[in-house]
Amino acid sequence: MRLTTAGIPVGLANSVIGRITRNSVSPEERHERIRLLIDGESADALCGYRAVLTPLKGSDCHIDERVVPMVHSLREHKHLRDNDIVAVQPISGFVRTVYRPDSAHNSLFVTERCSSNCLMCSQPPKDKDDTDHFLETNLELVRLIAPGPEYLGITGGEPTLLGAKMLAILRALRDTCPGTHVHMLTNGRLFAWPDFTRSFCEVQHPNLGLGIPLYSDDPVIHDFIVQAKHAFDQTVLGLHQLARWRQKIEIRVVLHKLSVPRLPQLAEYIYRNLPFVTHVALMGLEPTGYTPRNKDKLWIDPTEYQDELEQAVEILSIRGMRVSLYNLQLCLLRASLWKFARKSISDWKNVFFSECQACGVLNRCGGLFQSAERLHSVHIKAIPPGAQTTGVA
Repeated sequence: MRLTTAGIPVGLANSVIGRITRNSVSPEERHERIRLLIDGESADALCGYRAVLTPLKGSDCHIDERVVPMVHSLREHKHLRDNDIVAVQPISGFVRTVYRPDSAHNSLFVTERCSSNCLMCSQPPKDKDDTDHFLETNLELVRLIAPGPEYLGITGGEPTLLGAKMLAILRALRDTCPGTHVHMLTNGRLFAWPDFTRSFCEVQHPNLGLGIPLYSDDPVIHDFIVQAKHAFDQTVLGLHQLARWRQKIEIRVVLHKLSVPRLPQLAEYIYRNLPFVTHVALMGLEPTGYTPRNKDKLWIDPTEYQDELEQAVEILSIRGMRVSLYNLQLCLLRASLWKFARKSISDWKNVFFSECQACGVLNRCGGLFQSAERLHSVHIKAIPPGAQTTGVA
């Protein structure tokens, strides 16, 4: 699924964010709209829009940049739909779809910076201060999506590095979209500091949950995976600080060659030391970002860790903890684990292989990441229709 395109910017002094409209709207409605223009219109008819996007060449547009800024010679445009919200960059002419009203997988991307550098990071961090840029974009996005979708993510980078600016985004979501369930992905380390945790929790967003990774019960292993000293101690301390404020917490564990061997011990650790968490997600590896270059350290076929996975799930589930399996295909799981498998991959990067089309449980399977085309289990196969209730054929 395409979410980006680009063209040649003209008259754009600053980045612009707005709602796509493919058809002309009244002048009163244009102040927050970006017009997608396929056929020519007069400049007067376009006055009042935040910007114009068009696949037409600049010489064919007949648009006065003093009337409305534009990006012409757009490479792709068919993926842009009415009411999609896009962000347009002034120098590059880069256009990114940042919100799709018909999707359940929308997120606020708040920074590319991170305090960890995980071996399997799917969004490798960049060491630059981008907080002001993303703050402006996200505050305007929150305003445009009001009253908000049912679910919304917050991701990065590490969102807590924004400090007070992250709190501003949370307050905007609280006040503008109070009914939206917000799930923020964070390494949790900054919550080890009580003052930050207090400020964060005092925002009192009514529907906020945090997804925090813990990759091992052994601090040395966890710190190596995230490539940061004392990360385990900070994360665990942060989890307990959050628990004091009754913050809703999900523990996330990415499954790979380094985390799998002690997976049952980690499950036991979570049950005994973090009984307050509301959900534990055991997640298949996403083969993008840093993962391909660290393949030798990380890659293990999911069929090879079914023993450890089944033990961990049993340790948690029989004790009443809610546990789910993300990013794992049914044909790779034992039948006993199927009821824990969830459709978790965002729609814009979710695919099925050609061999999946004949599968008898295709409608129940979560599929694969698009990046899995270059790294995936050799055991991906269609399950015969008669095997729906019995598991792997």
